[in-house]
Amino acid sequence: MKITFMGAGSTVFARNVIGDCMCSEHLRDSVFALYDIDAERLEESRVILEAMRVTKGGFGSIECYCGVENRKEALRGATFVINAIQVGGYDPCTIIDFEIPKKYGLRQTIADTLGIGGIMRALRTIPVMEEFARDMEEVCPDAWFLNYTNSMAMLTGYMQRYTKVKTIGLCHSVQVCSYFLLKALGMEDKLENRKELIAGINHMGWLLEIQDKDGNDLYPEIKQRIEEKMNDPKCYDKVRYDYIRNFGYYCTESSEHNAEYNAFYIKSKYPELIEKYNIPLDEYPRRCINQIEQWRKEYAELLENGVKDHERSHEYASRIMEAIVTNTPYEIGGNVLNTDHLITNLPAEACVEVPCLVNGSGIHPCHVGPLPVQCAAMNMTNINVQLLTIEAAVTKKREHIYQAAMLDPHTGSELDIDTIKKMVDELIEAHGDYLPEYH
Repeated sequence: MKITFMGAGSTVFARNVIGDCMCSEHLRDSVFALYDIDAERLEESRVILEAMRVTKGGFGSIECYCGVENRKEALRGATFVINAIQVGGYDPCTIIDFEIPKKYGLRQTIADTLGIGGIMRALRTIPVMEEFARDMEEVCPDAWFLNYTNSMAMLTGYMQRYTKVKTIGLCHSVQVCSYFLLKALGMEDKLENRKELIAGINHMGWLLEIQDKDGNDLYPEIKQRIEEKMNDPKCYDKVRYDYIRNFGYYCTESSEHNAEYNAFYIKSKYPELIEKYNIPLDEYPRRCINQIEQWRKEYAELLENGVKDHERSHEYASRIMEAIVTNTPYEIGGNVLNTDHLITNLPAEACVEVPCLVNGSGIHPCHVGPLPVQCAAMNMTNINVQLLTIEAAVTKKREHIYQAAMLDPHTGSELDIDTIKKMVDELIEAHGDYLPEYH
């Protein structure tokens, strides 16, 4: 079996996912094909993963493919393809996505999923993923494409609507959502055998039900305990706690992410909200710089002291592959097209995040029904942007980029239409060859 990793220069993530595969007796004998366009980073990943493979018993093999000219061979005959690319990287593209909007008074925290930063990231990534899809349709038409790249709903939704590739979008936040909520609120005693239902969209999936092992609803106690947390100056999850207060439910992704998915918290006319809710403006650029520096140190240490043994992570990828290969049922939270209205009060063409059953015949999304109307309404403010961004990528019409930015809750609440268009034009110009279709 062949497992291909696109964007293998993302060494830490590649180590986690491929390392997880090496922990599985059903996957460890695979050929692990690593693909990237950066030769230096690809070699770093090869060195780490090869050492890990030896540490794990020497099963399987690792192959490396560098550059677009070798991409098709990297994909040829793959059973599973993992996608973790970042088109344009931190420098220059992430810097552009933050600095130009900042000139117009538009501040961001992460800018990879929604907002003007998320729109631009999706537009420069979709053409690359379309090339992946065309190659896969030719050389591994039956492979599953496991997408981890943001903007998740836009990229996954595009692949599901406009290619023949079997695609599932995967995030880290669903499987740890209730765990970290209960732990943060001092309710660890409720963790064992808890029952939950999460559904919505990526990064704004709602914890609709949370019960202890005996079936008791935990939300009443959760709602009591968050009031104390909201008064804690060191609490960094206040946006999501505020969601519980005002919308009734907790959501999957962190407060720094959700602070920019709406019109409520990052507001130039209300600067005091930044401190009140502990919102880390410009968090992602800082995180990138720290991660780059941390990886340099870690890589030097690994070369000197050797690779430590890997323990299987909470990422879904290896579990999905194992469930399909062994026909052993496994449940995930996956990003899928809302075909047949899995969530009945969201549009059919939306990419939604719902429980999915995985087994030998593939990945099967579960019907959820309607979300609470306020939760569906919050999701729709994001879905509008996602659908218009996909429309721009398909039609190559700049007007749809304008419309996506205009309808983005945060952008539209801060800037007027003419300013939004001017900002979009400047971003397209600055991204240059990463967005050639719109010049």
